[in-house]
Amino acid sequence: MRKIKNICCIGAGYVGGPTMAVIALKSPDIKVTVVDINQNRIDAWNGNVNTLPIYEPGLADIVNKTRGRNLFFSTEVEKAIEEAELIFISVNTPTKERGIGKGMASDLKYVELCARQIAKVSKTDKIIVEKSTLPVRTAETIQTILNSSDGRANFQVLSNPEFLAEGTAINDLLFPDRMLIGAEDTIKGRAALDALVSVYENWVSKDKILKTSVWSSELSKLVANAFLAQRISSINSISALCEKTGADVQEISKAIGMDSRIGTKFLKSSIGFGGSCFQKDILNLVYLSEYYGLKEVSEYWNQVVKLNNYQKNRFSEKIITTLFNTVNGKKITIYGWAFKKDTNDSRESASIHIADNLIEEGAEVCIYDPKVKEKQIKEDLLRIWNNRGLTSDEKANKLTLVKVFTNYKDATRDSHAIAVLTEWDEFRDHDWEDIFNYMGKPAFVFDGRNILQSEILKKIGFKYYEIGK
Repeated sequence: MRKIKNICCIGAGYVGGPTMAVIALKSPDIKVTVVDINQNRIDAWNGNVNTLPIYEPGLADIVNKTRGRNLFFSTEVEKAIEEAELIFISVNTPTKERGIGKGMASDLKYVELCARQIAKVSKTDKIIVEKSTLPVRTAETIQTILNSSDGRANFQVLSNPEFLAEGTAINDLLFPDRMLIGAEDTIKGRAALDALVSVYENWVSKDKILKTSVWSSELSKLVANAFLAQRISSINSISALCEKTGADVQEISKAIGMDSRIGTKFLKSSIGFGGSCFQKDILNLVYLSEYYGLKEVSEYWNQVVKLNNYQKNRFSEKIITTLFNTVNGKKITIYGWAFKKDTNDSRESASIHIADNLIEEGAEVCIYDPKVKEKQIKEDLLRIWNNRGLTSDEKANKLTLVKVFTNYKDATRDSHAIAVLTEWDEFRDHDWEDIFNYMGKPAFVFDGRNILQSEILKKIGFKYYEIGK
């Protein structure tokens, strides 16, 4: 079996950085180089471990142990490609914003650029590993581009999707439920697969390494995220019914979760799912289904996304109607901008859309998140306003209604209402009596994650609202 000694990962983002750090930790005899054309991002990876560009519990400690030993971060992309035997492609695959498949299909321009660069630089045989979330048969596209090189090198393309949950990514990497690898059923394909398996066997048991065809591996990633998102949308649909009937969605979640056929995971009602994968992967599945003429399949999965948008809008409307049907000129404090706790990732966060709805109604929105910076928060809002075609003046006017704070008390001073939108542990531990004294009266709390103790807040004097009750 071929033993890998040099690995390159193209893309120093949420997947590439943590994944390569763990490989370096568990494979000290392998040189692991993470490359990216973004100089600021690479500088951050090479800087203070307490200010890495990605926040994940446990990541800083692993980077501190491995960086400079066998883990390296660099912008010298071609050099790293040339030296590597195994190359992970871990670049962004955003949803297309124009053209065929707009709003649903993945934009593979960065993946294609990687393939072309690998083909151009390589003088020796390489194993190429898809790590980014990709539509089915992308490996075929990559292989076609690589085969068009001058023939100095041979390439084998594997699919090895990640199944990481942000906030627990390091634990997911160290103790994976499964390690899925797809390869061509040829002598060279199986040899490439075995070479990648030899890397993971440094810490992953053989019974958790699942070998499939390339196409099954690529589709499995999309389907896994679609099924998880479906469960969230399903319980959120029931939360709306609970609020109308007097039932308690948390009691219902517990009752149905005790059925071993259903299980307890992803049955917690909230303001909806976010992150870089769920919506993008479902829309990709919708597009694939439409492409192959499976209209009913497409409509089924698209409804999961529609329900998620409904839940976010429903929560915004609850705030507006409760505050006497207007928030114009009122100060609303948002606790939490990240799409979930223990990450600084805000991509597709429900907070963005809820804040936008409130700003549209004229509210002054004051935001506090322990890990997401002001620059990112404003970029998130500007992105959706740009997509909506707002003028520069319109965007500037909206930004005057956005205030970002590094202290939750300052964000809350004289506020009419607090919306808890990320389940950060610190929000449970806040001195809510003190917060109550900072606020205008009546003081409202809208708990979008159902993490606070309702009876305590009501006793303090808050008008308290939670989802599904």
